[in-house]
Amino acid sequence: MTSSPRAPPGELGRRGAEMVRAALSPLFLLLLLGSSAPRGEAAPQQDEIQSLPGLAKQPSFRQFSGYLKGSGSKRLHYWFVESQNDPENSPVVLWLNGGPGCSSLDGLLTEHGPFLIANVLYLESPAGVGFSYSDDKVYATNDTEVAQSNFEALKDFFCLFPEYKDNKLFLTGESYAGIYIPTLAVLVMQDPSMNLQGLAVGNGLSSYEQNDNSLVYFAYYHGLLGNRLWSSLQTHCCSQNKCNFYDNKDPECVTNLQEVSRIVGNSGLNIYNLYAPCAGGVPSYLRYEDDTVVIQDLGNIFTQLPLKRTRHQALLRSGNRVRMDPPCTNTTATSTYLNDPYVRKALHIPEQLPRWDMCNLLVNLQYRRLYQSMNSQYLKLLNSQKYKILLYNGDVDMACNFMGDEWFVDSLNQKMEVQRRPWLVNYGESGEQIAGFVKEFSHIAFLTIKGAGHMVPTDKPLAAFTMFSRFLNKEPY
Repeated sequence: MTSSPRAPPGELGRRGAEMVRAALSPLFLLLLLGSSAPRGEAAPQQDEIQSLPGLAKQPSFRQFSGYLKGSGSKRLHYWFVESQNDPENSPVVLWLNGGPGCSSLDGLLTEHGPFLIANVLYLESPAGVGFSYSDDKVYATNDTEVAQSNFEALKDFFCLFPEYKDNKLFLTGESYAGIYIPTLAVLVMQDPSMNLQGLAVGNGLSSYEQNDNSLVYFAYYHGLLGNRLWSSLQTHCCSQNKCNFYDNKDPECVTNLQEVSRIVGNSGLNIYNLYAPCAGGVPSYLRYEDDTVVIQDLGNIFTQLPLKRTRHQALLRSGNRVRMDPPCTNTTATSTYLNDPYVRKALHIPEQLPRWDMCNLLVNLQYRRLYQSMNSQYLKLLNSQKYKILLYNGDVDMACNFMGDEWFVDSLNQKMEVQRRPWLVNYGESGEQIAGFVKEFSHIAFLTIKGAGHMVPTDKPLAAFTMFSRFLNKEPY
């Protein structure tokens, strides 16, 4: 892979400053802008970021970038940011983005900050994603191996930063982290050296079946399908008042679901936010950039339909350079910044590593999805009665829609403690406003964020920050 052309230093400064200012704007939850408190010397000095190119002013907060040891020869890149307020006593929050095969630096640079109430660890996982790599260059993996590798990396983090080993630990993430986080949590809960307090997953893939079944209803009742298609779906996919839009073998049902999949994922609608424009305009299934074929399908909806992944595999065999981007998103600013040689040097990235891409197609296509549901993992966590769990969804996301996750939480059959109700956010001069709806069970809550898509903190920053603050502090929503 070749690196992108270098901009003149002045242009890098302008573009870099604009990108970093946007990335560090007050978006989400927790973290950034500056720990000035004296710290011990346990943190790895060789990993501390001394300065970042492109910033008009270097902030005072401490941050680190380097590598954690995963399983075997895997080396997972991390970026750790200390809390502005009392980092010694603030919780440690692990954040994982999804894919599978997409970088958690997307969360850092386009979703989160300022970092006010927690220390946050961003981990690029699995190996092959972003700046992470494996010495043996084997990047085929699966859910179980990734959970174990993330667990090993988390243990290595606390070896490098022993001053944080007693801090409260929360595991959080988004999208396919709906698989990553609970599978990791089941391992962490067995390690008494880690002070696990809870987990939160935003717009997570918790159950393929419930995600697909609910998505068809979501699409119809948001006016996307039309009565002809809906009537045919009811006829061929449903019987005795129950519909199977997940793995139905009826040929007419399969044909109808292929049309639903096209409308939702490949017609020009923004699958991550129904009411947001699609970056770059209405896309085709494939996009061409110079010598690169760009695929915009992460393969998480209607996975049982035939030929879904065959086209991707054929492209890989074609010999063309192929890249995977999340659909309807513009990754140019992030990619340009992270591929600048001065930025890579500041982050301690080995020179021989290839360019940074938001998602790694090879990792995605070789990834074996071992779990169709996270039911057993959540029940293990809930049965311990030790952890606070939050599943939250922006309610205009179609990639991992709110109904599917609500159905999933309901299916866990936990004792209801607070009936479904609005939850409020104070918007200053506008007063308190309904930010969404929440219902709470014993040790788990399901919450929606009104008007937000897949990337909740990007769309609704104040609501996201308020929600996350209440989660970390174990306050009522």
